[in-house]
Amino acid sequence: MKVLGILGSPRIGGNSDILLDEALAGARDLGAKVEKIALYKKKIAGCLDCGKCNETGVCVIKDDMLLIQKKILEADAVIHSVPVYFWSMTAQMKAYLDRWCAFFDGDWRIHKFYFPKMSKKKIGVITLCGDPDVSIGDPIIKSFKNTCDLSGLKWLGAVRASAFQKGEISKNSKAKKQAYQLGQKATRD
Repeated sequence: MKVLGILGSPRIGGNSDILLDEALAGARDLGAKVEKIALYKKKIAGCLDCGKCNETGVCVIKDDMLLIQKKILEADAVIHSVPVYFWSMTAQMKAYLDRWCAFFDGDWRIHKFYFPKMSKKKIGVITLCGDPDVSIGDPIIKSFKNTCDLSGLKWLGAVRASAFQKGEISKNSKAKKQAYQLGQKATRD
């Protein structure tokens, strides 16, 4: 069992990073191999909508997303953690998610090259916002859930939390427990 954590925050040691570490700890404690990728350290261009990946399953853009795509394919589950920036996901996470186009054909089905590895993939999301109303992160969650619904990927669920100051989420035992349980859920079924 491999669980991949994708950090969409440019703030290492921030609230999104802390909850992602909790989720990965939950998976690791049940025997999973875990890896974390911080998107802000990677060069990921936005999708060009050229359609070439619809035929080949390979994006024409030669950047770090090609290696991340390989790691996604190797993982049994992918847990994303991202803060809310201006009522949406960070630019880093948006470029990453847009590049998932390579996993699909022209009819938005999992590409035949990837179907054996993608068809049972589990996807989870953690969102954080500075507003006490955690539903502010719902558009982010909807983006990932819609991707799962469209493609038949298994939706693990979402953890929503509120924290403003860097590291503040460390004091929120409920959010940490929920993230840990999301990681554990990724290793089951």
